[in-house]
Amino acid sequence: MRECSWPCEVDGVNATPETPTYNILITDDDQGCREALREIMEPQGFHTFLASCGEEALEIAHSEAVHLALLDMHMPTLTGLETLRLLRQIRDMLPCILVTADVTESLMRQACQEHAYSVIPKPVNKNVVIYTVVRTLVRVYGHAEPEPPAA
Repeated sequence: MRECSWPCEVDGVNATPETPTYNILITDDDQGCREALREIMEPQGFHTFLASCGEEALEIAHSEAVHLALLDMHMPTLTGLETLRLLRQIRDMLPCILVTADVTESLMRQACQEHAYSVIPKPVNKNVVIYTVVRTLVRVYGHAEPEPPAA
């Protein structure tokens, strides 16, 4: 996959500084992983909220407009899937992407059953994260840029 620099285009949509600001909720019990994901997302023009656990993610989702959640699968109290289920009680169509070092067939099946948009393996690849997030936002919210008028 090529290096993504401005503008980054996915399915005909450019992720540029002029596109609407999407709020990304990053939840991981590992501070280094949270910061790494933040450092990938913010230069692309996304606003991020960081949570160290599922409970903190739920608090943020109650008080902030969140457009997409990146959830670590293995966290102490609530797993990524459990957090996903609870986030959907707050906002039923919130797109969620799981991030895990342990991608198994069972996890993929569970993620599919819970309607997670994708599962990204750790260690994360910057281009994979950007591509997956932008593609998910396009699928959920439509084109970030207005369609040209029909001739």
